[in-house]
Amino acid sequence: MSENISFDELCNKPNKIASDFAFKSMPNKASFSPLKAFVLAIAAGAFIAFGAQGSLIAATGADVMGFGLAKLLGGIVFSTGLMLIVFSGAELFTGNALIGISVLEKKVSIWALLKNWILVYLGNFVGALIVAFLIANTTMYHGGYDATGIIGLKTAINKTNLTFGQAFCSGILCNWLVCMAVWMACAARDVVGKIFAILFPIATFAMSGYEHCVANMFMVSNGLFIKNGGNEAILSLFNNLDTLTIKTFLVDNLIPVTLGNIIGALIFVVGLFWVVYLKEKNN
Repeated sequence: MSENISFDELCNKPNKIASDFAFKSMPNKASFSPLKAFVLAIAAGAFIAFGAQGSLIAATGADVMGFGLAKLLGGIVFSTGLMLIVFSGAELFTGNALIGISVLEKKVSIWALLKNWILVYLGNFVGALIVAFLIANTTMYHGGYDATGIIGLKTAINKTNLTFGQAFCSGILCNWLVCMAVWMACAARDVVGKIFAILFPIATFAMSGYEHCVANMFMVSNGLFIKNGGNEAILSLFNNLDTLTIKTFLVDNLIPVTLGNIIGALIFVVGLFWVVYLKEKNN
């Protein structure tokens, strides 16, 4: 192998990624028909739910492996969700926040951006709910002597007890990393490179406990299914079940987390890299 392999031969340069996002891939996403965007979004919501459920199961081993190691394993498993999305072409709301770079370049209208966001957000919600419903109709909650159900309910309750500021700031940190995972996956030129590009940012956000609106569509719905499942062995361990409701899910968690996810993408990925790689070039 030559010792003089250039950076360009190993991966795409950042300025090329920014240009491809602004002029090719993101305008293409914004032009999807409503049906195509919605169906692909259902798939993405389900894929994130699969990763989230796997991370919950990994978390049940914290008493054996220790908190940090269990979190690391959960983060690695969770990254499976974005890998499935990237390689299948599914549509994820948090990743589609990157369409903002095409808006700045006037290649996509604000209306087209909002239309895509609404369709994909609703589709992600449907996909996450489908997986949560199907899991609720299995025996999975009883895994590890009810440990899976306990950690699922505990996670949902914790999420609905965050303050607006906590959920908002956590959402910013989350989607900063998610969009960087998408960015890095576009930098890689082979399957293995894309897998590792996704793995480390997503594992970092998941093990840190940052808030992702689509993951929460599954996590909190999963907790609501457990709460309403009538399993007294699980429910008797919690004295704050009244804080987990559809209202607290939507108002106290999903709204601030979604806003934070949008800001994390638009300011810290779209904004920063547009200024550096596209605005200066235009000038």
